[in-house]
Amino acid sequence: MARSTQPLVRETFETALTVIRQASVEILVLLGVNVAEGKDPQWFLQQLDQARLNLGNWATVARRLNLNDADMSQFTLQLRHLQQLVPQYESGQDVTENQLLAALRFVTCLEKVRNQQPKLGYSTEMNVDNAQMQPDALRQLRALDFTLRGMVREAWPDEQQRVNQLKQLCGGDKVRRWLKMGDKGDILSGMLFSELAMLVVDKKLFARHYDKLFQGATSLTLFVEPRKTLQTLLDDIREIRNVAALGKPLSGAQEVMLDNYFNAISAPLHKACGEGRTRVNPAALMKADDAQLKAFIDHTAKKNSVVGGDIFEVRDAIESPSRRQDGKKQETRQLVMGAVWGAVGLGAIAMVVGALFIVSDTLKPPSAEEVTAPVATAMAAEPETNDDSPRHKLSKMGITWDEENLRAAIDRDDKLVTRLFLEAGMNWKVAWTEQALAKNHEETLETLLRYRLQMDEKKPCRRMITTLSHALSQGEKMTSMRKEYLQTFCTVPAVVERQKHELEQAQLRAQANPNEETKKWVNIRETIYQTIR
Repeated sequence: MARSTQPLVRETFETALTVIRQASVEILVLLGVNVAEGKDPQWFLQQLDQARLNLGNWATVARRLNLNDADMSQFTLQLRHLQQLVPQYESGQDVTENQLLAALRFVTCLEKVRNQQPKLGYSTEMNVDNAQMQPDALRQLRALDFTLRGMVREAWPDEQQRVNQLKQLCGGDKVRRWLKMGDKGDILSGMLFSELAMLVVDKKLFARHYDKLFQGATSLTLFVEPRKTLQTLLDDIREIRNVAALGKPLSGAQEVMLDNYFNAISAPLHKACGEGRTRVNPAALMKADDAQLKAFIDHTAKKNSVVGGDIFEVRDAIESPSRRQDGKKQETRQLVMGAVWGAVGLGAIAMVVGALFIVSDTLKPPSAEEVTAPVATAMAAEPETNDDSPRHKLSKMGITWDEENLRAAIDRDDKLVTRLFLEAGMNWKVAWTEQALAKNHEETLETLLRYRLQMDEKKPCRRMITTLSHALSQGEKMTSMRKEYLQTFCTVPAVVERQKHELEQAQLRAQANPNEETKKWVNIRETIYQTIR
């Protein structure tokens, strides 16, 4: 499809913004904030925060909307991202592609919220021709699937080489499933979309094979780097594919979002193809008749049904079989140690209880009721062995319910223990991530961000920015994870204004005393300010 012109971009964006304004009124009223009309994203975020204050916490807000913690986190994260790009909007302004993508993402998020909460009845229709866009959307899904396959084939041209590489990266079990589900001589056709996408956005594989195709891609700047943007877009596409695989029609918002995603992903590849840097051209893969489309959707549905659906998000790191095995061994050791210490603890308790009975016997003969009561109490207090709750898992691992143990897990990059603490409801603080950010423990840090609503540190930004400034002055890098933490927690107007002031002061010092040190601090302040503005 041709790239959208500015008038069409503006029209689509304004339609999305109208949907968001109308939805905001219903959502806020449901949360107890009575408003007459919806306004801009920044206003919506402020009113949502007021609702949170009125109700006491984000968990209560989530319950009102029938959302779980992960869905609530996504809702607030996408709204924050949208208000960063579009704090306010006047009709007729020019609109960037990033602003449009952020608005469309939030509209589809609003669709999910409405589907979860029957009391909400706002419309998310985008005024599109569904009869025309539905088959085009299916063709785009097919073309994107074939595009990813083509990119992987260029990285590993020989089929046997691909099989061997995948066996080394992902293990024999998955390779056997892919060979069974795929066409003969094409292992990639047997993969789920999330698995195929991960072969492209995996950090190491992307840097080695695909980064050169997307360098300077202006259409993939929604997030801090093209790879992260591509990962996010492909994960959204995974959810749209799941709807199509169930034989359900896509919503107008999904069709419009997919159309813009397809353009954003295909533009740099089209350019690279024209320059001879790749033979993969998504636009050329759009040609498909009805029979080919049906075969593609049927095969997608069949692959999904084998594993219960393509339900896992597109990750940016492939977990090797050896690493998975190491994790299982570590968990087994922890479980064994937990059982040993549990046995020791029970032995100690038995000794103490026995001693108490001996002392009690010497003082007063117990009645039948007095003898059975402690036994019944002990039996009632004993945890059930089939309890599979996160807290029970921690207990079996010999880890007590203590903040310090969560902090220690974050420091040592133990994502399993970190996740169990968070799933069980423990709150956390940004200050605890300083060492993890310095060492770039990405998986643990991303786990924490998925539970951002449980971050209860008041005003975390001053310390985080001070620590980061010192680290940058010592030559450390502004990693993508550091940027993500800044953008998640430090984009409130007061912090942005303070960093603007810090930048201006650094510039004045550099003008008064120009040298390498003052120039370095201007760069540091500029980097931080540009990240959160």
